[in-house]
Amino acid sequence: MDPTCPSECIYNLIPSDLKEPPQPPRYISIFKATVKDDMQKTKTAMKTMGPAKVEVPSPKDFLRKHSKEKTLPPIKKFDRNVPKKPAVPLRTDHPVMGIQSEKNFINTNAADVIMGVAKKPKPIYVDKRTGDKHDLEPSGLVPKYINKKDYGVTPGYICKRNEEIKKAQEEYDRYIQENLKKAAMKRVSDEEREAILQGLKKNWEKVHKEFQSLSVFIDSIPKKIRKQRLEEEMKQLEHYIGVIEKHKVIYIANNA
Repeated sequence: MDPTCPSECIYNLIPSDLKEPPQPPRYISIFKATVKDDMQKTKTAMKTMGPAKVEVPSPKDFLRKHSKEKTLPPIKKFDRNVPKKPAVPLRTDHPVMGIQSEKNFINTNAADVIMGVAKKPKPIYVDKRTGDKHDLEPSGLVPKYINKKDYGVTPGYICKRNEEIKKAQEEYDRYIQENLKKAAMKRVSDEEREAILQGLKKNWEKVHKEFQSLSVFIDSIPKKIRKQRLEEEMKQLEHYIGVIEKHKVIYIANNA
C-alpha cells in the first residue's frame, strides 16, 4: 500500500485542521553592533552648537590710520671706506673642519614646546552642517560696534542739518506770512479744515450710498445718465478730500 495515501478508515472522513510549520528565527547579522557604533562615531563629527565662544575685542584696539603701512628703515650715512663684503679667501686658506656641537636639539625643542605658551585658536564659525568654516571677525556676528562710546548717538552733521532745515522752514513761513498779509489772504484754522474735511466725507458717503442703491442692470438711458452723474460727483469729492488731506495749511482770500 502507498504510504502517502491514508488507509481506509471511517475516522479519516472527519476533516482535520492543518498545522502550519513554525517560522525559522529572524536573521540578525553578527556585525550589527559594530556597524552601528561606527555610524554613531562619524555621524556628528562635523556638527557644532552655534558660533564659538570667544572674547570680545577691546574697543581700544581699533584700526588706526596708516597703521598697516610699511615703515622704511632709517637712512644710513653712506661711507665709501667701509667694505661692503668680506674679502675673498685665498687659495691656500682651508676651512676649519671637525667642529661639532654638543647641544641636544631634541631635548631643547621638547622643552621649548612644553614651556611655551599655547597658541590661541583663530575664532571661526560654521554655517553648514557639512562643516564649512569661515572667519568670525569679518562675519558681523561679533558685537564689537555696540562698545563704542558714540553708539546710538545721532551724528553731529545730522543734528546740524536738522537745525538748518528747521531754520530754513521758519524763514519760509515768515516770508509766506508777510506775503499773505500783503495779499490779504486768510489762513484756514485746523478746526475749520477738519470740519470741511468731515463734511466732504459725509457727502461722499451719501453719494456712495445712492450709487450702491442703483439697479444691477442699467438698461435705460435715464439710469445710465444717473450713474454717470453719481460717478462724477464721487470723483470730484475724492479729489477735494485728497487735496485737503495733502495740504495741512490752506489759505483763502478774504473776499471769498
